[in-house]
Amino acid sequence: MPVMSVFPDLQPAAVWQHFATLCATPRASKQEAALRDQLQTWAGEKGLNVTVDRSGNLILRKPATPGRERAPGVVLQAHLDMVCQKNSGSAHDFARDPIVPVLRDGWLLAEGTTLGADNGIGVALILAAMADDTLAHGPLEALLTVDEEDGMGGARGLAPGLLQASLMLNLDTEAWGEFYLGCAGGLDVDVRREGRGEPVPDGWSIRRIALQGLRGGHSGVDIHEERGNALKLLVGVLHDLAGVIPYRLAALTGGTARNALPREAFATLALPDAEMLDAWLATTQAALRELLRGVDDGLTLLAEPATATEVMSGEEQFAWLASLHAAPHGVRRMSRALPGVVETSNNLGMADIGPAGGSANFMVRSLVDRAATALADEIVSLFALAGTEAEKSGQYPGWKPDPDSPLLQTCQAVYRRDFGADSKVQVIHAGLECGIIGAKYPGLDIVSFGPTIHGAHAPGERVEVASVERCWRLLRAILETLGSPPNP
Repeated sequence: MPVMSVFPDLQPAAVWQHFATLCATPRASKQEAALRDQLQTWAGEKGLNVTVDRSGNLILRKPATPGRERAPGVVLQAHLDMVCQKNSGSAHDFARDPIVPVLRDGWLLAEGTTLGADNGIGVALILAAMADDTLAHGPLEALLTVDEEDGMGGARGLAPGLLQASLMLNLDTEAWGEFYLGCAGGLDVDVRREGRGEPVPDGWSIRRIALQGLRGGHSGVDIHEERGNALKLLVGVLHDLAGVIPYRLAALTGGTARNALPREAFATLALPDAEMLDAWLATTQAALRELLRGVDDGLTLLAEPATATEVMSGEEQFAWLASLHAAPHGVRRMSRALPGVVETSNNLGMADIGPAGGSANFMVRSLVDRAATALADEIVSLFALAGTEAEKSGQYPGWKPDPDSPLLQTCQAVYRRDFGADSKVQVIHAGLECGIIGAKYPGLDIVSFGPTIHGAHAPGERVEVASVERCWRLLRAILETLGSPPNP
């Protein structure tokens, strides 16, 4: 497997070598086949049992160390795909180009793109464990799923009865020192509307407004930080502008991933007189920066000349902008059962609208499945008032915490023994595959942990190198403890 120049001095070498392979191999959601084929060949050379299921998930099996055959089997689980986000102006092609990481102040990061540490580090840890002949363990299975970031298609398609183990370690969380025992479920609301364009009025000027410079981030993990949503902010700008300068909308676009906070949004307008626009945008930019002070200080709001041949009808423009302006975004409710944890939220993640119509996507999350459905129904009803089609899709269950989990007790005990401190137990508002897999395998005892990752789902994503080494030590220690021969 190839090793990129940044990796040779990093420890543990086995883990970073596998992550180098993931960085070198494009792996957008639904485009994991090349990576899966490469890992399948590697696993066969290592003597592992290899299966690719009907959904494209890669399943590796390794028999127990001699003398530990009676230990409980453990599934090690992560997903192969990554969120593909880049800054505007970047020439990176996620279908072709490798990720190029840099090492800075103890962190490995990508500049201008996502790194794919979510969940590539989890995959690398699992591959290193499956290949480690010095590790004493019980029966091991590796479940490396596909399409997690774009609807959890791999987990959804996993057949009951395929896995044999009774325990599962998911390696898809992003805070070292914490064990996760539950997560939000969710679903999508897909909005579509057809339209018919009209010619640009004679003599009108065309301008493209760009709202950029936001931090973005994970629409579950970061939603409580009240970071700016570029689409919602730009719709608000257009709403205010209508009271100052008449205009017709030719296009509104923003966001490239349903589960990421939009960092950029763009609107192309036709105006009878554009002279006032720049000064008005400067004043509005100052107001938005004040609104987002300390959260998104890099916001910019600028206009430049553009071209367009058609604009939306006045009716279509009103239907889209009024609905998007009124649509909810952000935290709906905090959990009463779990203080400090978001219970229900939604994210306007993508929009692509023009004179001929367009689409938008909302991703709804909740620890309570009924609450997720209720919020999605509100969004559907809102768009119905404007005669706009909106459909719910892709609902997946949350992962209900089990505070009495024997696997959790083992993980906590190993952490305390090896790191001299108590770990934390958390429930995450992001969606993990644990809920879907657990529903297919009732009684499967599941715990999730991982290294420290910041900025997942946004350019500049980074992982703390030292936490990866600690995570590797913890994973090996847990597997050795679980695989210890039973007392006679």
